[in-house]
Amino acid sequence: MNVLAIACHPDDLEIGCGGTLAKYAALGHSVTMVHVANGNKGHKIIQPDELRLIRAKEAQNSGALIGAKVFSMDIADLNVKCDEDALIRKLVNVIRQTEPDIIITHPPEDYMKDHMEVSKAVFDASFCATVPHYEADVPVPANAKVAPIYYMDTLAGVGFLPTEYVDITDYIDTKLAMNAAHESQIKWLYEHDGIDFLDFVRTVSKFRGLQCGAGFAEGFVPCKAWPRMTTARLLP
Repeated sequence: MNVLAIACHPDDLEIGCGGTLAKYAALGHSVTMVHVANGNKGHKIIQPDELRLIRAKEAQNSGALIGAKVFSMDIADLNVKCDEDALIRKLVNVIRQTEPDIIITHPPEDYMKDHMEVSKAVFDASFCATVPHYEADVPVPANAKVAPIYYMDTLAGVGFLPTEYVDITDYIDTKLAMNAAHESQIKWLYEHDGIDFLDFVRTVSKFRGLQCGAGFAEGFVPCKAWPRMTTARLLP
């Protein structure tokens, strides 16, 4: 399958579905990781222009651990707006080029506006990508079908009740390594806020595993909008 994961910031996919993406890749599926915002405001000391470059490199390093393709839409933090045509066109470009069998993204409600804006933009763009006369920036034919969307966990799992789970017990170390690749965030959170974020991520995965009888797991909810439903099991 072609698996397309689209999140807001460079480390959001690793937090919410890194183990699942690692499992997809290990099973031979093609994985593409896209972050919409460039993460340039995610530090108190490192300035935005420098941090933008650091976080882009960290995202590439993370994706390389599972052989994923990694792309950035390079929008500044706190400037993501789902009603901007330029963002929709960028998303349509990558959706058409990827031809995804499944899209994973943020749930419609999360802890910050950027995440929610990305969720809505992905929903809209995945439909636009199938409309032949919708003109994007790259001359790629429209997708034949509207891709199913699966929403990944919120940060810390707050307000999110999964209806499907993926056992990532064999991939928890890879998930943590992918998160650790985002050194600017891991180090900053520990030094300035006293947060051991790798333990944070591991704890949420353990909790989801407890819910479904696995050692470690990630939870998802499918988007229940026509014509996105399917009888097929798309999660690994």
